Amino acid sequence: MKPNAIDLSAISRHRGAIMGFAMLCIIMFHVGVPRHSEFYGLCRMGNVGVDVFLFLSGIGLWYSWSKRPHAGSSFMGDWLGFYLRRLKRVYPAWLVASSAYYVPRFLQHGFHTQADWVDLAGDVIVNWDFWLHDEGTFWYVPAIMMLYIFAPPYMELVRRFPVYRWLVVTAFVWCIAVQYVMPIHAAVGHIEIFWSRVPIFFLGINAAEAVRTGRKIEGEAVWLLLFLLVASLATCIWLEQMRHGKFPLFVERMIYIPLTVSMVVLLSQLLGKAPEAVDRALVWLGGISLETYLLHYEFALRPLRRLALGYWETLFLTLLCSLPMAWVLHKAVSRVVSAYDKRPKKNNTDKP
Repeated sequence: MKPNAIDLSAISRHRGAIMGFAMLCIIMFHVGVPRHSEFYGLCRMGNVGVDVFLFLSGIGLWYSWSKRPHAGSSFMGDWLGFYLRRLKRVYPAWLVASSAYYVPRFLQHGFHTQADWVDLAGDVIVNWDFWLHDEGTFWYVPAIMMLYIFAPPYMELVRRFPVYRWLVVTAFVWCIAVQYVMPIHAAVGHIEIFWSRVPIFFLGINAAEAVRTGRKIEGEAVWLLLFLLVASLATCIWLEQMRHGKFPLFVERMIYIPLTVSMVVLLSQLLGKAPEAVDRALVWLGGISLETYLLHYEFALRPLRRLALGYWETLFLTLLCSLPMAWVLHKAVSRVVSAYDKRPKKNNTDKP
């Protein structure tokens, strides 16, 4: 029996559920198992959830950018407005979480110099210790906000000259240069976790038009996708299980790219046949994925680890604690942002 054609627009239709699945993978990765566990390599694969988010984010950004009126519009104005809209979605929740984390930690110490106060402001506002010292708390948010800056010029370039989609190849070259060209490694090698995720983000932008226009690929491609999924997943599991700490991480994150793309396409097809309850649960989790990411590790998982429970008990309690907090934060931020958007606009032509 010939397989049905693969409809790439399903990625957009099931985007929320795929995000929920990715968030669940990230939490399972963070809960972690001991290094000697036979499931260590598999557990480490939850890290690919970050790449799934970046791939879907690239697709979503193209959707948004393609709606702008090209004729007669100012690129710089559109670029700024585009970034501010993205920032409005991400930044308020980030500001709450970063303040709740960094301020109490700062206040634990009695005496503070002026430099300490400046450092606190930098951490709360932009997490600058990630960029300066690879301080990984909430690292995804400053990383995605940086990518949001460079996405519009790239999207406009490939809209006008599609051949420049091949620029993404230079991101692979850059990852190798960061690892092995010593002057570059000394300058920016500490944020390898960011550089090695740049390719999948821009690949998402490259793939977005096929998703937006509902392009279909032949059903036989499912065997290719399954091969890519199994081969890349098995390779990463073996590397983590047998060689963890003995190879540059960017190598594994390059393998994450075919793993991510094949997994997203296959998931988009499977979710169309999933029970409605499963789909709705994943969509709900995807809707609060940003807040869950910000809260689950530092405010739920880290305290729970002191109880020294088993893996599944810790995972269950982490979800039980973090999801309600994430939902409350999501609702609170949404109301504040909505109230801000609905405020009366000042009319500069009104006279006192």
